[in-house]
Amino acid sequence: MLSEVKLSKLLAKDKRTISRLISQVEDDEAPSELLNQLFKIGGKSYKIGITGPPGAGKSTLTNQLTKLLVEKGFFVGIIAIDPTSPFSGGALLGDRVRMNEIGLHPNVYIRSMATRGSLGGLSKKAIDASDVLDAAGFDFIIFETVGVGQSELDIAQTADTTLVVLVPESGDSVQAMKAGLMEIADFFVLNKSDRPGADNAIISIRTILQLSHHQDIEWQIDIIKAVASQNIGIEEIYQKIEGHRKFLENSDSIEKRRKRNNTIRIKNIVENALRIEMWSNKRELFLQDGVNKVVKREKTPLELATELINNYKMDE
Repeated sequence: MLSEVKLSKLLAKDKRTISRLISQVEDDEAPSELLNQLFKIGGKSYKIGITGPPGAGKSTLTNQLTKLLVEKGFFVGIIAIDPTSPFSGGALLGDRVRMNEIGLHPNVYIRSMATRGSLGGLSKKAIDASDVLDAAGFDFIIFETVGVGQSELDIAQTADTTLVVLVPESGDSVQAMKAGLMEIADFFVLNKSDRPGADNAIISIRTILQLSHHQDIEWQIDIIKAVASQNIGIEEIYQKIEGHRKFLENSDSIEKRRKRNNTIRIKNIVENALRIEMWSNKRELFLQDGVNKVVKREKTPLELATELINNYKMDE
């Protein structure tokens, strides 16, 4: 539990206090009582997910959008999800050099976090870290992900508004994303739209959208042209975010979306706890011994799995 002193510092958005709390979360040192307290304090932050293929300019766009939000008097927390280093387990792009400028602003807090093997690029630790920023009272929390195609889908299970950033050269990526990532966008940003092929890319996106099903039928998914490096289209992106927010609030969709997101989060917590409990050293050895028989076709994968499950049930 947070002491009154630490709580007051957190609510004052003291960056050192926030950093220490997030470090506790990352290092699995945060007790459940603390996590519960942080969650109950929060609930007012609006979460924005920014995703898309590598090289689309997501960090530049995040940088410019944050500047605009700060100019409008908002407090912004940024969680930059980076690939996990195979050596240290930390974030490979942890320095986030291009965000240093806004990171020094008193209204902005930036944390670079590793995916830690999460298939969607958005680890449980990043979601828990957002609870710290939420409890601190940040108006907006931005998740900027590594962007590796369809494996980014879990950002839609966390954010209130998700925008997918593409570039005119994303033709092949757009085709690859038809079955997944394209469907989670609440709107698209065609960054670097001053390059050749921008109009063709927009036509391609709209064609795919006509063939795709989206969860909010009444919401018209738009495509905004932007050149983030020149601060072009950033105001339009902000207005679209606010427009989507009002749509969710007026249609009661925001409650449904958050109910869905929290349902998924709770299931993930339960499944992770069960996974840890399931794979004890004893059952790991049982698995390895059994796999040898599976390789020799003396036992089927289903038979071995059933034996492992029955073994777990016996220990309950």
